[in-house]
Amino acid sequence: MANNSISPDQLASVVMEGLKEYADLAADDMKKAVRKAGTSVRKEIQQNAPSDTGVYAKSWAVKTEKETSDSIQLIVHSKNRYQLAHLLEHGHAKRGGGRVAGKAHIAPAEEKAVRQLEEEIERSLQNG
Repeated sequence: MANNSISPDQLASVVMEGLKEYADLAADDMKKAVRKAGTSVRKEIQQNAPSDTGVYAKSWAVKTEKETSDSIQLIVHSKNRYQLAHLLEHGHAKRGGGRVAGKAHIAPAEEKAVRQLEEEIERSLQNG
């Protein structure tokens, strides 16, 4: 007969190894969810952006700011058009008086992506 006993020290090592593997898999799943949310925000902004020539909508991009083995930080931005993004989102004063109403296209995209990210993370954790 084979002896299948394991010492407490070995058990702790095996459990820790299993937890590390799970953490690595979970981190990879979270990074995928964040990338997907970033892409979703960019597409949503592009679809709902005010368009005169279309240049502004096309200027949106997703950039990885920082990535480690267990985290990722993305930024969705309008290349060289951040002032225009602010004016279009919130409105601005006209030269001759009065205001131009803003068209919210950034905040709704962000809110939608946050919900999407939360759902994706929950789904990933439930499916293991």
